Amino acid sequence: MGNSRLTYRRRNPYNTRSNKVRVVKTPGGKLQYQQLKKRGSPPKCGDCGIKLPGIPALRPREYAKISRPKKTVQRAYGGSRCANCVKDRVVRAFLIEEQKIVKKVLKESQQKKR
Repeated sequence: MGNSRLTYRRRNPYNTRSNKVRVVKTPGGKLQYQQLKKRGSPPKCGDCGIKLPGIPALRPREYAKISRPKKTVQRAYGGSRCANCVKDRVVRAFLIEEQKIVKKVLKESQQKKR
């Protein structure tokens, strides 16, 4: 449990999600609260919702401080969709185009029969 003799060092006196602390011992031997930052949530795939591998879980403002290669992966939709969803999109687009070609060929063969 928390030490009852310690007091918060900032203005918020309540144990909320944004006011988490941990107890540290100072070089002078005293116990003191140290303010903790909130954990970042990992970016998720926009289609299936799984965590995107290769991209760090940071707080939103911290993404502005890191370079672009650390925010994406080298692939179409990298940093936005996972590899499996991209693969499904490519296959779906290919099959739709094939279906259009098949329809066109069938229509031409029907025209020749008449």
